[in-house]
Amino acid sequence: MKIHKIGHSCLVIEDAGSKILIDPGNVTTDQNKEKNLDAVLITHVHPDHMDPDSIKTILKNNPNARIIANLRSGKDLEKAGIDYEILKNGTTMILGSIIVEGFDSDHAPIYPGIEMVLNTGFYINHRFFHCGDSLTLPPKPVEILAMPVGAPWATIGQSLDYAKAIKSKIALPIHDGMLSYYGPFHFLPEKFLPETGTKFVPLKAGQDLEV
Repeated sequence: MKIHKIGHSCLVIEDAGSKILIDPGNVTTDQNKEKNLDAVLITHVHPDHMDPDSIKTILKNNPNARIIANLRSGKDLEKAGIDYEILKNGTTMILGSIIVEGFDSDHAPIYPGIEMVLNTGFYINHRFFHCGDSLTLPPKPVEILAMPVGAPWATIGQSLDYAKAIKSKIALPIHDGMLSYYGPFHFLPEKFLPETGTKFVPLKAGQDLEV
């Protein structure tokens, strides 16, 4: 199995002559250059994991690639005019020579008022697990874990406890694009702090604030 990290949670998995892409979001663009893909897997609908414009570009370069998603993500794909297949919880798909099993859960809670969308973790060829945005414990042994390390829904301590509970032989970091991508870390304070009369000022490096 060959694992290529494009960035954030976007990975390419090659195994036994087949090739799949996971989570083509808006934090990265190099996924648009990939060729010879058998399938694209989408863990959930959030834009850092599912960018419809990126998926359309990927399909231009890979017209036979199958788009695999859950029911919630599928609604937005349908709105964007993208055909997809649903991988149901606890069921298996064969994508070329790659076996993928789906495990559904709610997205990890971020803050009250933020929708906990459906999230699907992918268990691939009985070895590799990509959890998306939920610290799901698959009921099967994991040899290689894609471990989230930077998210507005988990501390590094929670991620460490998650990896320790799974006890994989290898853990590789995902969900780390946000360490240089401020979107949710600025959007959420801007959304919720005014309720208490606090104005959030997203001061950037090199900027000044005079009050």
